[in-house]
Amino acid sequence: MSKIFVILGSLFMILGVGAGAFGAHGLSSYFEKFPNLAGTYDTAVRYHVYHALGLFAAAWLADKYPVSLTTWGGYLLLAGILIFSGSLYLLVFTRQSWLGAITPIGGVAFIAGWGCLLLAAWRA
Repeated sequence: MSKIFVILGSLFMILGVGAGAFGAHGLSSYFEKFPNLAGTYDTAVRYHVYHALGLFAAAWLADKYPVSLTTWGGYLLLAGILIFSGSLYLLVFTRQSWLGAITPIGGVAFIAGWGCLLLAAWRA
């Protein structure tokens, strides 16, 4: 399981760094037209990268504490990236504000993922 989380963490770090660079360089004229979306994009990238790093923590914990809670924790962090950051990326590019209603589901996945990792370490 740890290998999967290292691979996913690496992949999502690559995508996160790319998204950050794209936002800083490729979207500057877009954000001049829609300045209120720049902060939303920044939040999406920040949480994307933070939790991609969290996948490395999940990988380490999966080796140290090979229980189902570590697996759940890693997959919940992954779900959080896809739902939280993904909904914000879509909101920025489609300007469909209703997508913001989906974002908290990803936030709950982040919290649950970290909670699972906490419980795995606590119970070990």
